[in-house]
Amino acid sequence: MNNLADFIKDLSQQNVELWVENDKLRYRGPKEALTSTLLNKIKQHKTEIIHLLRSDFYSSRSYPLSYGQQGLWFLYKLAPSSAAYNIAFTVRIRSRLNVPALERALQALIARHPTLRTTFAQGDAEPFQVVHEYQEFSIETTDASNWDDSELIERAIAAYKRPFDLQRGCVIRVDLFTRSLQDYVLLLTIHHIAVDGFSFGIILDELRLLYEAESHGSSVSLAPIKHSYKDFVQWQDKMLKSPVGDNNWAYWQKQFAGELPVLNMPTDRPRMPVQNYQGACYSFELTKELAHKLKEIGRGEGATLYMTLLAAFQVLVHRYTGQEDIVVGSPTEGRSKAEFAHTVGFFVNMLALRVNFAGNPTFSELLSQVRQSVLAALTHQDYPTPLLIERLQLNRDPSLLGLFRASFNMLQLQEMAPEYELSVSNKTTVAESWGGLTLEPFVIPQQEGQNDLVLDIVETRESLIGIFRYSTDLFDETTIKRMADNFQTLLEGIVNNPQKEIGLLPMLSDVEENLLREWNNNQVEYPPCLCIHQLFEDRANKTPNAVAVSFQDKQLTYQELNERANQLARYLHSLGVKPDVLVGIYVERFPGNGCR
Repeated sequence: MNNLADFIKDLSQQNVELWVENDKLRYRGPKEALTSTLLNKIKQHKTEIIHLLRSDFYSSRSYPLSYGQQGLWFLYKLAPSSAAYNIAFTVRIRSRLNVPALERALQALIARHPTLRTTFAQGDAEPFQVVHEYQEFSIETTDASNWDDSELIERAIAAYKRPFDLQRGCVIRVDLFTRSLQDYVLLLTIHHIAVDGFSFGIILDELRLLYEAESHGSSVSLAPIKHSYKDFVQWQDKMLKSPVGDNNWAYWQKQFAGELPVLNMPTDRPRMPVQNYQGACYSFELTKELAHKLKEIGRGEGATLYMTLLAAFQVLVHRYTGQEDIVVGSPTEGRSKAEFAHTVGFFVNMLALRVNFAGNPTFSELLSQVRQSVLAALTHQDYPTPLLIERLQLNRDPSLLGLFRASFNMLQLQEMAPEYELSVSNKTTVAESWGGLTLEPFVIPQQEGQNDLVLDIVETRESLIGIFRYSTDLFDETTIKRMADNFQTLLEGIVNNPQKEIGLLPMLSDVEENLLREWNNNQVEYPPCLCIHQLFEDRANKTPNAVAVSFQDKQLTYQELNERANQLARYLHSLGVKPDVLVGIYVERFPGNGCR
């Protein structure tokens, strides 16, 4: 029986799937794997295989969700049609594409990584995931030869935003828009519950190698995957039950003891009762020179560029809110164990980083605090934040998030797949060669509205690209653009004088500063012996026909307003109102509907 179990596992490695349907043994797989020898062996042991498939042997295909996945599953169940957790790679292909070869490469990729052929379910107990031995895959091709650029972008965004059916469908899809035989747009979208950003880099790198091999009819030797995502889930559970898990919990419990701060960013609209995860993004670029200066500032404090930019973002949030105690989220790769370095799955853990601005420290002093906070958090990074939220018994208000409403992330594309840069930067002008294909940027706004505000900093070869992702329920694009401008001004102020107190660091441009001075330059010398009503009457006598009040298309001159004020005064006097008696007045906001 054990030998037969090993035989079935070997078949799985060859992408041959066996299952029982109506008491009959069914099979499917690649033609090259289904040799006559193999089929005869399956037929010879059909009865034993059916018995084995119906035993507990195949229960190994299902296993619990990691704590990070549980958090995403909870949000998916709240808003199953949301695209907030769709992550995508988009690129324009400017050469002839071998579509069948690309499809075979994608099929091989799905066969290689179990998380890409996984579905999710939940019964009466905890949710679980099921790894399918084989999952059919095909590219969704669309003729876009008659579309203009605006329609192409619109259709690509719509394809990206299509929701996934995690319970029955595939977690990965590929849309190919064909403009001509040498002009395509490729959209690769995966649900976040199956992969993280680092995994996406692995997928793109392997897809390039597989496509190149398939298009040339050659083979490629990829390193064997020794540890699966299931192994990680088991390791995480074991760690949490160990003294290491107890130590990690003690650290985070101390960090968030007492009353927790709630970030109150000024928004364009009030918060909705239930968050719907609708979002947008706004991109900007920081120069290579500014990036170099920021690195120098960090190096002086023993801090990385990530720590320096994180501290700057925390200053931005502090200056917008005026709050001294702030919690900002920041993801870590979650791969502290070397054996999972090349495993595809959702490993990322959002660390909650708390910083205090009491005493108005200098930026250098704040950076030292942030550095220590980050290092301590990384030491205890294996404790999953969703479990922390659960154990802290935070309110699961549908309109609020657990520990933070704003987050910061820095991506170094050199450590991922280099071509990933093409999907985030329109600044790349030189086409890249990828598996024999010529690629150009094709950037679409990716939603990711899971937080009120997210700042991604992407380090490319030429510069730093900033991407603000924000909730469109709360913010307008003009507000986010102004925020991006404020952030860049703040960074320039930091590199010019890191010893300056954070409350004095500049955030407004020279133009904004001048406008602010002009708007507030409203000092006028008035005669000290006259009251406000006497000053008004004097103006009414001098310029009776000048406009005194306007609202939309309605106006009142000084003479008309003075007459109405006198009319109101006479009416109040008739009611017995005397000097020094306070009177409350209720009138509409626009002229003409007041007291007549």
